[in-house]
Amino acid sequence: MGHGTMNLMEEAIWIGGAIIITFFAVKTSSWLLKRAFTRAATRMKMDPTNYSFLKNTINFFVVVAGVLFLFNKIPEFKRIGSAMLAGAAILTAAIGFAAQQSVANIISGIFIILFKPFRVGDTVILPDANRGVVEDITLRHTVIRDPENRSIIVPNTTINSSTIINSTFADQPVCAFIEVGISYAADIDRAMALMQDEVIKHPLLIDNRNNEQKEAEVSVVTVRVLELGDFAIKLRAWAWAANSGNAFVMKCDLLKAIKERFDKAEIEIPYPSQNVWIKRD
Repeated sequence: MGHGTMNLMEEAIWIGGAIIITFFAVKTSSWLLKRAFTRAATRMKMDPTNYSFLKNTINFFVVVAGVLFLFNKIPEFKRIGSAMLAGAAILTAAIGFAAQQSVANIISGIFIILFKPFRVGDTVILPDANRGVVEDITLRHTVIRDPENRSIIVPNTTINSSTIINSTFADQPVCAFIEVGISYAADIDRAMALMQDEVIKHPLLIDNRNNEQKEAEVSVVTVRVLELGDFAIKLRAWAWAANSGNAFVMKCDLLKAIKERFDKAEIEIPYPSQNVWIKRD
């Protein structure tokens, strides 16, 4: 009885010790990596995506090492391991089948880090129209924080094989399409001039013209008739901003400002309407 109690106590100590050591090893490796990366990032302008993925990879192997240590030290775990090895063929097939997706996610995560279609901090738009900022890239999935502060968890295989829009790739300027419909009775030239004036006044607008366009005195803001619709003439203004965030804010502001400006100028933005003709024999 005493001997059995001592064995249980020893096993409990081994298990508790392994858990504590593994926990502190994960915390220590994360702290050391973050410290080293912060120093290197200030000198070499390194990508935070590399730190995030490296941290998750090392922590994964630290936990695996802790589990293997327990299997080696605890007799009960050894017996479980022996029983598992007895059915190695079935177990290997089952694990292989179950782990296919996990291995694919890990490989896809490595491809994301190597080829960098997006990085931590980039704003991306997914095929299902969800958009947000890349918050983390783990061994299994990518975490995206949407504008409503919700976390979107996307498996690496899914995002790696999808066509995504990266609005901050290479920090390129973004063009916002400002589209407004006016009635067929409205003065088109005046409406276009008012739209152009409102866009030019916005503080987030940037001049994206090249040297040839500047020499030719092309306007900073272009407004054109886009479509002669069923009930309205659609106008579009091309407005450039430094990034996707600024472009979104600018577009929202301009839609409001143009609506107010059109109201003052008595330029109608028509509602959808339909004429019905009834013919009698």
